[in-house]
Amino acid sequence: MIPRYTLPEMGRIWTEENKFQKWLDVEIAVCEVHAEMGTIPTSALAVIKEKAKFDVKRIAEIEETTRHDVIAFTTCLAEFIGPESRYVHFGLTSSDVVDTANALVLIEALNLIIDTANKLSNTLRKRAFEFKDTVMIGRTHGIHAEPTTFGLVLALYYAENQRNLQRLERAKEAISVGKISGAVGTFAHLDPEVEEKVCQRLGLKAAPISTQVIQRDRYAEVLSTLAITTASLEKIALEIRHLQRSEVGEAQEFFGSGQKGSSAMPHKRNPIVSEQICGLARVVRANAQAAFENIALWHERDISHSSVERIILADSHILTDYLLHRTNKLINKLIVHPKQMQKNLHLMQGVIFSGQLLLELTRHGLTREDAYKLVQNNAMRVWDEKVNFHDLILADTEINKILSTSEINAIFDLKVQLRNVEKIFNRVFAN
Repeated sequence: MIPRYTLPEMGRIWTEENKFQKWLDVEIAVCEVHAEMGTIPTSALAVIKEKAKFDVKRIAEIEETTRHDVIAFTTCLAEFIGPESRYVHFGLTSSDVVDTANALVLIEALNLIIDTANKLSNTLRKRAFEFKDTVMIGRTHGIHAEPTTFGLVLALYYAENQRNLQRLERAKEAISVGKISGAVGTFAHLDPEVEEKVCQRLGLKAAPISTQVIQRDRYAEVLSTLAITTASLEKIALEIRHLQRSEVGEAQEFFGSGQKGSSAMPHKRNPIVSEQICGLARVVRANAQAAFENIALWHERDISHSSVERIILADSHILTDYLLHRTNKLINKLIVHPKQMQKNLHLMQGVIFSGQLLLELTRHGLTREDAYKLVQNNAMRVWDEKVNFHDLILADTEINKILSTSEINAIFDLKVQLRNVEKIFNRVFAN
C-alpha cells in the first residue's frame, strides 16, 4: 500500500501497475531481440506485441495458487496472448525480468528525486542571497561563538545539497544496469549478445557479470545516497527547530491561518514540519542499513533480499521525495527575524570578539599564552558578572599598554569579522 503522504507522481511510480508494466517492457524487449536474431518467428512477435497485457487483480488471483509472482504474471500474459505466449520469457529466469525492470523503476524514481532536489537548491540559493548580509551569531556546541550571516548558513545547505545531487546522479548510474544471464549468470540458455541488445533497447548497460541477480551493492549505493540526502534535510530542519525555540526566536516555520499548535495551549507555534523531517529521515537511514544486509546472499542467490526490497525501495524513494518537497516549502516560506538576530548577537555583551582581540595582542608581541590569559580573564567576568566586554577591555591597564583605544574599537567591528562573505558566496555560487 502506498503511504498517504506520497506525492502523486512518485506514488504512480511505485504502483503494482507500473511494476508490471516494466516487467512487460522487459519481456517485449527480449522478444524483439529474439525475433531480430531469428530465435522466434516475427509473426509471433507481432501477436505478442498486439495482445500482451495484464490485469493486476488477475495476477493476484493466480499468485494465490502459484505463490510465485513472476509465474503469476507470465500466466496472466498467456491468457491474453494465446499460443504465441510460449515465446514469452524464453530462456529467462525470474530475476532477469525483475532486476532489469527494477532498474527502470529506480531510474524513474531517482529522476523525480533529482528534479525535486534541484528545486530545493534553487530555493536555498534565492534565500541565501536574500539574507547574505543578515548578521547573526554563530554557535559552536550551542554556545555563542563568532558572528556569521544567515545567508552563509543557507549557502552551506545549498553547497551540501549540490553534493547530494552529484551523489544521486552517481547512484542512478550505478543502478542503470540490467541482466539477461540466466539462473546463475552463466548465459546457459541465451548468448550475452541478447543481454546487450535488450539492455540497449531499454536504455540500460549490461552488467559485466552477475549471478541470478544484479548484485545488491548497487542497491545499497542508492539507498545510502537517499540516507545521506535525507540526513542533510534533517540537518536543515534541526537548525530551524533550534532557531524557533522561544529563547532564540531568530526564525520560524510559516504558521497558517487556522493552524493550531496544541490542544491544551492555544499560544503554541510548534516546528512540526521540521520535527517531521527529522523523524522520517531516521526511517530512510534504517532502510539503508537493511540494504547493506541485502548485499550478502547465499551462493548465486537466495530470496532474503526480496521481501525487504518490497518495502525499503518504495518507502525510501517516496520518503526522500516527500522530505525534499517539505524542506523546499519550509525554506521558501521560512519567517526570519533579523532584529532578534541582532538582539541575540549582543546577548553576551561583546565577548564574541575575544578571538579577534587574542590575535591583535599576539600581533603586538605577546605570546599566545599570555594574550589568551589576559583575554580569558576578562571574558570570564562577562559570564559571571554580566558586564560589557568592550568596557572591560577599555579599562584593562595591561591591554591598554599594548593597544590604543582606536585599535580596540576596530576589534569590535563586524565588518572585520565578515569581510569575506562576498568571497565565500562567489566560491559557493560560482557556477
